[in-house]
Amino acid sequence: MIEDNLNRIKSELPSGVKLVAVSKFHPLEAILEAYQAGQTVFGENRPQELFAKAQAFEQWLRGRKSDVRAIPLEGAQGVRTKDEFDAVEWHFLGHLQTNKLKMVLPYATLVQSVDSVHLLEAIDNWGSANDKVISVLLELHIGAEETKQGFHEEEILDILFHAGDYKFIRFCGLMGMASHTDDQEVINADFERIDTFMAYLVDLFPELKDFNQLSIGMSDDWRIAVQHGSTMVRIGTAIFGAREY
Repeated sequence: MIEDNLNRIKSELPSGVKLVAVSKFHPLEAILEAYQAGQTVFGENRPQELFAKAQAFEQWLRGRKSDVRAIPLEGAQGVRTKDEFDAVEWHFLGHLQTNKLKMVLPYATLVQSVDSVHLLEAIDNWGSANDKVISVLLELHIGAEETKQGFHEEEILDILFHAGDYKFIRFCGLMGMASHTDDQEVINADFERIDTFMAYLVDLFPELKDFNQLSIGMSDDWRIAVQHGSTMVRIGTAIFGAREY
């Protein structure tokens, strides 16, 4: 089922849009099934879960090194090379508390959900202490719900005007979630807002060479998101089925 779901989604995704398989609350076995079907980018929302799964996945990889030829390449006939075998990305998607950085930052390829200056400064300090540059997306609050985290536009502008102060942060773009609604006009408006703001930032800060990623779109609205410039969609239920809480 997971392989069929992945193939169906990838057949519809435009070229250049990265699929993040959101594996939160799903067991490692589901991740391994997706990996063996060619998926290499996974997203987690809870620090403890990312930490445990990343470690378990690394152990599984080490155990399969001698059997690397058993795993097919994505979309091609052949075998994985060792480099391809190890090319797995973990993205952190949820609210990240500063006391949990050590569970996430050693493993995360990208922290998609930076939602406060306090968190940004803590990540920068961790990067300095561990000599690692952390790639991040700034979360823009675009939905109607007051409970959602994220920055307002003016806050993101202020951060990027001072981007040089963060020596161990790589600013890669924006992340956002549309309002929780079935009204496609509202969803379109939300995604249009973040797409327009993203384009404005790219023009305003040409010195930020890596600022080119727009992570919008989930299982129910990713088709709308790609019409509004999404470069990265975060899909869980449509790949793995209902979550196992």
